[in-house]
Amino acid sequence: MAAILGGGLGGLSTGYYLLKNNISHNNNLKLFLLEATNQCGGWIKTIRTKDYLFEQGPRTIRPKGVVGLNTLNMMQDLGLSEHISPIKPDHPAAKNRMIYVNNTLHLLPSSLKGVFQTNGPFSKPLIYALFNDLKQPHKELKDDSIYNFVERRFGKEIADYAISPMICGICAGDAKEISVKFLMKTLFEYEQNHGGVMKGWMKSMFSAKTSNDIELTDLAKVAKEEKWSVYTIKGGLETFPTILETYLKDNDVNMQLNTKVEEIEFVDSSLVKLKKSDGEVLTASHVYSTIPAHVLAKLIEKQHPELSQNLKQIPFVTVGIVNLYFATNKPLITPAFGFLIPPIENSPILGVVFDSCCIPDQKGTVLTVMLGGRWFKEKFGEGVSNERLLNIALKEIQAILKIDDAPAAYNVSILDKCIPQYVIGHYERVDKIRQYIQKSNLPISLVGSSYDGVGVNDVIFSAKTQVEEDCINSK
Repeated sequence: MAAILGGGLGGLSTGYYLLKNNISHNNNLKLFLLEATNQCGGWIKTIRTKDYLFEQGPRTIRPKGVVGLNTLNMMQDLGLSEHISPIKPDHPAAKNRMIYVNNTLHLLPSSLKGVFQTNGPFSKPLIYALFNDLKQPHKELKDDSIYNFVERRFGKEIADYAISPMICGICAGDAKEISVKFLMKTLFEYEQNHGGVMKGWMKSMFSAKTSNDIELTDLAKVAKEEKWSVYTIKGGLETFPTILETYLKDNDVNMQLNTKVEEIEFVDSSLVKLKKSDGEVLTASHVYSTIPAHVLAKLIEKQHPELSQNLKQIPFVTVGIVNLYFATNKPLITPAFGFLIPPIENSPILGVVFDSCCIPDQKGTVLTVMLGGRWFKEKFGEGVSNERLLNIALKEIQAILKIDDAPAAYNVSILDKCIPQYVIGHYERVDKIRQYIQKSNLPISLVGSSYDGVGVNDVIFSAKTQVEEDCINSK
């Protein structure tokens, strides 16, 4: 019997891949999933009405690369193909992405032509950044912050106005702390192995390509052929975990909601005791932990303090989310994905997503304001109220987008410790954690955003990878 800790996307995906493996190998593995709250889905939550959708967490998914295509394969298998709503390259949400600098919204270049033009807030065409890389000396490092790397190779403006806001948008983090391997592992390896990004890129053009191809479903093939930028699901992204949960239930996975585990005890290499808060003890032959690293750290602290300490060293940030609905037919925004604000601007908000442009079937104007992240405590202190966050969001919307209308509806959420931060040394730390588990012969696998990537695709692929590795190792 295998136990899955956590009913977020990581836990549901782990159940999905365990079932797939179980069916293909004619095993009779019994599964149970334990979720501490009263619903599955984790940070993916959608508020639906007849006029608008409010997304509390992710709202779109990128179809790029092996991890993106893998998610689309899963979508088709679950019968979600007809519910997919793609954003193609010619859509305003794909072409128009902005940053807010010096009290002005600037459109970022989205074509090759734009790279050769001077676009504010940049003082020179972006092509000059490549010349900067060619003249920089080699610097040997094991890891670096993504900010330092980009500033060194491409200049301070690119680091401040392109990379820093992008990191705010992806993980609500500080580019001066986040590892370059989080987003630019290949470019960093070019620098380390060949003395520069352009030098490495040019050499890679003539080297043998490694194939990471996976077998594609019809849906994944269409996404690849049509070059989708991102996609979402009609009716809200929460449809995805809801369908996954139904799939698990239909295949006899024992789903236990409102079930909090207080301690994990490893008896031997094939027996684990899970002590629940109500005093009941469940036993399993293997545990898949998809809960945040800091939560798992507390459960294993008594028996494995060293492992617990390493897990605690993965930091998390809190994000405030303010969803706004303006019930008016007049255009309040220029069609775009939204805008981000570089940390150098010292704004209380990280950025704004134009949901009524990105998500289909919205009436009026729907916006989502993101606040805090790495700077949440610094900006808002302890115990900030929802009302204060709403007022800050409305004030910023008024100042930046010149929207004076009062929202017809709104929702405020504080997502406590919702996004892990892959700071310098993260990947070495995760290797150390997994090596400890392997050496100690502990029957536990780690899945999810704490370790292998923070995006929807990364979490799903992490589940797939761990299940496949375990199946190989058990043979």
